[in-house]
Amino acid sequence: MQEISTKPYLLRALYEWCTDNGFTPHIAVRVDAATRVPRQFVRNDEIVLNISFEATSQLQMGNEWIEFSARFSGKSHKIEVQVTNVLAIYARENGQGMAFPVEATAQVAADSAGVSRAIERDSELSEASEQESPAASQEEVASAEDDASKSSGRSHLKVIK
Repeated sequence: MQEISTKPYLLRALYEWCTDNGFTPHIAVRVDAATRVPRQFVRNDEIVLNISFEATSQLQMGNEWIEFSARFSGKSHKIEVQVTNVLAIYARENGQGMAFPVEATAQVAADSAGVSRAIERDSELSEASEQESPAASQEEVASAEDDASKSSGRSHLKVIK
């Protein structure tokens, strides 16, 4: 019998930890042909998604797929992400969370760098948006990659296998 991956269980546990502590859970995702997200927000084959209760509708975190509806630029989109493509889940406010290896890809090193950029990007957005509102919009998170590449912060993520 094939062993079931721990990844979907860890994603659900960290999502619950974030929400129980009042944090905003975000996932960094490697985008491929099977990933259903608005392509205009994808940068370097990656996207960061706010999966908080306030930002999503009908969130389902299954063992194979994470599915929900979210608004981008005021338009509702159905989002579908394979669990295997999730690079990390973390709290926007403090960067605490977990990074994961992504199976069957030659871009593992690039993906790891992308997770760090995503966390730095969200940290900058968090600081800037705290005075305006407690949560950054999907488009702000997805569009700030260029600014984040200039930062040199360290993440609190741990890679698991």
